[in-house]
Amino acid sequence: MPIDQRPLAVFLMGPTASGKTALACALSDRFPVDLISVDSALVYRSLDIGSAKPDAATLARYPHRLIDIRDPAAPYSAADFRGDAVTAMQDITAKGRVPLLVGGTGLYFRALQQGLSQLPEADQAIRERLTAEAAVEGWPSLHVRLRQLDPVAAERIGPNDAQRIQRALEVIELTGRPLSEQQQGGSGERFPWRVLKLALVPTDRAPLHARIAQRFDAMLKDGFLDEVRALRARGDLHADLPAIRAVGYRQAWEYLDGQMDAAEWRDRGIFATRQLAKRQITWLRSELDARVIDPERPDSQRIATDAMALFVGN
Repeated sequence: MPIDQRPLAVFLMGPTASGKTALACALSDRFPVDLISVDSALVYRSLDIGSAKPDAATLARYPHRLIDIRDPAAPYSAADFRGDAVTAMQDITAKGRVPLLVGGTGLYFRALQQGLSQLPEADQAIRERLTAEAAVEGWPSLHVRLRQLDPVAAERIGPNDAQRIQRALEVIELTGRPLSEQQQGGSGERFPWRVLKLALVPTDRAPLHARIAQRFDAMLKDGFLDEVRALRARGDLHADLPAIRAVGYRQAWEYLDGQMDAAEWRDRGIFATRQLAKRQITWLRSELDARVIDPERPDSQRIATDAMALFVGN
């Protein structure tokens, strides 16, 4: 069998609040890796507290590429990420180092490694009709429809994720095939890097849920609502933008719109974050070639370090 000569890359994946950033920083102390963020919220500037973005001191010591690269008024897609990530990986590899991609946005990881299938272009008439239906029925009702037509896509799309529900239903109407089925096709090209996948998947979710609640309360104390107020004050942002639909931000926006009281807003923010973690764990379990590590184990960092040593050396 010929030796695989492709350069190395590492994917460090896990649900929100599972300790990915801390582990990535620890691994970068030991191995010749440069970090690339794989997070659909961290790409946006000014989304700092509610996105749990690493603080300035952490980023100064452990630079992450693809953080703070887009204004929140400008949408950022999986295709955008793939192009930016490949460019960053090529640069890191050319310097004789190993790209370590860390984050929890499964769609980005999949688009990067498998490529993007050729989906149909947007159809404005269909989009306007779906938007009108959602105005009457609500996006959760259209999510129920999506679950009947494409349960795989519905599992990873939240019931209030208007843009992705709309796109999934649009693709089904235009092609007669589920979006999830078409996304599996990818580009068919071999990924240029040989990848070690490390997946932080807790066996017991109770500690993860507790950390999510604790972190959310810490965000509130750190001024999360003031951050969202500042975003609203710009005047050019609205609730349908991908940045504002990020978990936590959407609920904060609705609270500031007067749609709920403070107690409900906190509960809904925590619940939405737990649901995000659930979807992320479901996706991770489909990554059959990943080395699964329980982040609650006291020796989880050693397990990751041993796997890295075998893959990267040192």
